[in-house]
Amino acid sequence: MKRSKRFENVFDTREVVKDTFLKEMPEVGLICWDSPNDPKPSIKIENNRVVELDGKCEKDYDLLDRFIAKYAVDLTVAEEAMAVDSAKFARMMVDFNVPRKEIVRLARGMTPAKVVDVVKNLDAVEMMMAAHKLRARRRPANQTHVCNHKDDMALLMADAACAAAMGFAEIEATVGWVRNAHNVALGILLGSQIGRPGVLTQCAVEEATELALGMKGFTSYAETVSVYGTEKVFVDGDDLPWSKTFLASAYASRGLKLRFTSGTGSEITMGEAEGKSLLYLEARCIALTLGSGVQGVQNGGISCSPLAASLPGGQLCVMAENLICMMWGLEVASGNDAPWAGSEARRWSHVIPWLCAGTDFIHSGFGFTSIWDNMFSGACYNQEDLEDEMALQRDFKADAGLKSLTEEEFIAIRAKAAKIAQDLCDEMGWPRYSDEQIEKIIYCNDSDDIDRDQKDNIQLNKMIKESGITLVDIIKALHNKGYSKLASSLTQLLKCRLSGDYLHTSAIFDDEFKCYSGVNTPNDYAGPGTGYRVEGERWEEIKNLRQAMAPEDFVKKQTGLALK
Repeated sequence: MKRSKRFENVFDTREVVKDTFLKEMPEVGLICWDSPNDPKPSIKIENNRVVELDGKCEKDYDLLDRFIAKYAVDLTVAEEAMAVDSAKFARMMVDFNVPRKEIVRLARGMTPAKVVDVVKNLDAVEMMMAAHKLRARRRPANQTHVCNHKDDMALLMADAACAAAMGFAEIEATVGWVRNAHNVALGILLGSQIGRPGVLTQCAVEEATELALGMKGFTSYAETVSVYGTEKVFVDGDDLPWSKTFLASAYASRGLKLRFTSGTGSEITMGEAEGKSLLYLEARCIALTLGSGVQGVQNGGISCSPLAASLPGGQLCVMAENLICMMWGLEVASGNDAPWAGSEARRWSHVIPWLCAGTDFIHSGFGFTSIWDNMFSGACYNQEDLEDEMALQRDFKADAGLKSLTEEEFIAIRAKAAKIAQDLCDEMGWPRYSDEQIEKIIYCNDSDDIDRDQKDNIQLNKMIKESGITLVDIIKALHNKGYSKLASSLTQLLKCRLSGDYLHTSAIFDDEFKCYSGVNTPNDYAGPGTGYRVEGERWEEIKNLRQAMAPEDFVKKQTGLALK
């Protein structure tokens, strides 16, 4: 066939053509919603017991049905809620005259099939309107990834300090080498408190190690505790809803914040979707979270984002799963993390709706480093995108939690963090950093620019792990070296576990460790002119990008003339 030059030289060269687009295959569950195998919403209650759930009799329940029926559905409102027409309830969600509390009250009496039946009545704009009212915490926030290929603690401290100073309320890391979890967790914890006291941190590794790190004080929350929407996938991971709930109680008993992780597509990726749609299975995951008593969810496709994005309505489906969390009164860290598209237009279209509407955490998380150093297999948004998102805040007068830094401020923060890392290693007798290595960490782009021997990082982790030290020992060492302010921040972070305030839904801290959550600062949006507004000091921060110019400077730069 003779080729059209427009196709050959233009259309076929675009990044969007390289993205994956799949046709639906409902029989295996390769469909976002409305699979012919999805159940119809139903509930039947006898003697305060759910004997029918979404078309299934109690004797036919699988493990997930049994858990959801017993723990996730509020039986005091179930019959009232299930009787509400789904389209009517969708309109109630969008209507700012219907309070958020009323939506959450009724939604908690709904089954997974019912909430899916509700949200499928909403288009993208209506989901934004609903989310603007339904997110748990009044003020949105953001989360970032800080990692590096070499698991280098001083580099982690420098990057985490800058990430905290640039506004991220939570920082998450994972490891390049599994054995390095202790120094990675400690690195981002210390760096975060250098950049801005009160930032929460976690290290995503296997669940037993995550809990051990938290008990030592090296992390302040956990997130990568996964739940799934079919019994076979759960059992394949040697797990049950009850074992996840037990793990959640272990975190809570130590004063550690926890959210579960799910996201559309995990079940079909693991070959056990039972022909059900992505959104229905995700609704079951969220119901399990609600029933377990865990305060929130990280979802929005997450690692399976590319699968959802490949299907018709994929991004709307991802928005819908975030919205279901909000309907049920849960914190939502709304994804916008895993790489899923080469098309710039599609990539940014994924985050702008939630940037404008606001979620508890816009990203979970934004890649603060180079994509090479992001050990979560990269991120959809990385260091080169930071100032784009800051500009979008300014363009839309929206709040993604970010703050611009000058180059001088950035370097000074890195220098402070790297120096503390060097002094701490000397005080603790750990493999030391030379002045030359510290200099490279301050000015580097990523871990390829530093030259610390990997054996030193492995030895450092071994010494931390085998010595049995906790954060209390680190606090003492920092105090001995004269870093009393950092030691005080870390002490305060431990003390916050005793109060339990940050176990509440959507909790974060400011730089004075004042807790803001969906309990003490709930979303109070009730129409135009109400709710959280970008104004005052925060608007000044957003407006004043480092590259923003005074009009007289702009005129002089362009013309060489003074503005009169």
